[in-house]
Amino acid sequence: MTRNPPPDRTPDGHYVLIHGRRWRASDPGLPADVAARLRSHLMAARRAVHSALRSHDVRAERVARRRVHTAKVALGERGTPWWEQDDEQRRIRWREGLAALDEDGA
Repeated sequence: MTRNPPPDRTPDGHYVLIHGRRWRASDPGLPADVAARLRSHLMAARRAVHSALRSHDVRAERVARRRVHTAKVALGERGTPWWEQDDEQRRIRWREGLAALDEDGA
């Protein structure tokens, strides 16, 4: 399996550049296993958005989009920028997000 190289980052590391557009980078301080679980939740939620759109299910779309948002916040890509949070705030952010996603997915 061929992997794409990681996207370019801004010099401060806060953003990635994809097709000339700047997006907030995931928190680099996330433990690898946590980051992988959050990305798994994110991808599942994105698939659920796609499925809801195909079936014109407004309620399912709303739920799936909320899960996408929760995963993005937990990853540090939305909400308070991770570089403005101390270590404990960052830990709380991803722990609460992961707990909510694990509970919703159960």
